[in-house]
Amino acid sequence: MIAAYILSCGDGSYYVGSSRNLEHRIMQHYSGAGSEYTSRRMPVELVWYEQFDRIDEAYAREKQVQGWSRAKREALIGGRIMDLKALAKKDFA
Repeated sequence: MIAAYILSCGDGSYYVGSSRNLEHRIMQHYSGAGSEYTSRRMPVELVWYEQFDRIDEAYAREKQVQGWSRAKREALIGGRIMDLKALAKKDFA
């Protein structure tokens, strides 16, 4: 499954990524081999993902979410889609 995703890390931070094979990539993260960032912040937990038809779409979403504030990421994780617009306005205040 092609997807963009967010992991919650053991230190309370979030890791945003994308993958052509989400299941495989998450197993890499869980084993400590996913990335240097997550391997230093174990344990990790998949808290959000969004499926795409093409990897370039997933990568674009990854880059978009990476630029978001913590509050905006948490709204996305919590399914509070209506809050995203208001939180975006705060980014520019």
